[in-house]
Amino acid sequence: MIRAGVVGATGYTALELLKLLVPHPDVEVVAVTSRQEGQAPISDVHRSLTGRLDLCLENLDPKSLAERCDCVFSCLPHAASAEVVSQLLEAGTRVVDFSADYRLNEVGVYENWYDIQHPDPTRLGHTPYGLPELFREEITGASLVANPGCYPTSAILGMAPFIKSGLVDGNDLIFDSKSGVSGAGRTPKLVTLYPECNESLMAYGVGSHRHTPEIQQVLSTVGGSRVDLVFTPHLVPMDRGILTTAYSRPTEQLSQEQAMDCLRSFYDGCPFIRVVDHLPATKDTSFTNFCDISARRVGERLVVISCIDNLLKGASGAAVQNMNLMFGLPETAGF
Repeated sequence: MIRAGVVGATGYTALELLKLLVPHPDVEVVAVTSRQEGQAPISDVHRSLTGRLDLCLENLDPKSLAERCDCVFSCLPHAASAEVVSQLLEAGTRVVDFSADYRLNEVGVYENWYDIQHPDPTRLGHTPYGLPELFREEITGASLVANPGCYPTSAILGMAPFIKSGLVDGNDLIFDSKSGVSGAGRTPKLVTLYPECNESLMAYGVGSHRHTPEIQQVLSTVGGSRVDLVFTPHLVPMDRGILTTAYSRPTEQLSQEQAMDCLRSFYDGCPFIRVVDHLPATKDTSFTNFCDISARRVGERLVVISCIDNLLKGASGAAVQNMNLMFGLPETAGF
């Protein structure tokens, strides 16, 4: 039985994570921590856990946590997470990190995009990126896994098969992504207040969103050479979900049928990828760990559409997949 702890347990992704871990046949949740809520029962913060998890929030003590946990999920913000993760790893506990602290390979890239000095730079470039469909071998048995960002998950999964096969020009990629409001987290912000975001659609972080280098790095790794891209995220007035439309230019004659065959072949044996003939919609993947993908040939462009639940496949579902692989369990355990 894997003894699991959740650090920063009061957010949306932590709730979805706990809802997966509590019924998991190979997991016992033994600790939940918070920097803000004192020692309240977790069910006071997440009322859907009433009668399902009888634990109180506790102050974060990495040493005590490591003594009780085989695996810790860190749901802390960037920089704050790495400070804790490094202590947990040194104490011999495995970690799935939800922050961006270990996703990027180069310290300079991280510090440029996140405008902060990295607390644990020696592990950058040596931490598996937690997208099992692409890096299953590296994740299996790892002591630390960098859980992917939600936008990058939808963008990378849609385009990786075509970049890997060289069927599209990696220097001409455009990603248009739309996300539900839960992607902004539980902390109140002006832009996510109901009167501000309801009945409104807005782009943000144009040319400056921090998920840009993450998408670029992973696709460059998959393709074996640097890719160049434009990534534009949008806030949509819905609770959850991400839909990404990717535009690329084929390097050879590529029919729609060939594009779909490429997707099916690449993701053969991946239990959470559904290559669908219809155009995906966010309701199709809500409350699931699936990523639905389809492709269309439009003039000289290949258009790939992918969608996920940002809180599950884009965060907590992927984390459980990663934990399963880290401990030698079936990837689908607990789902």
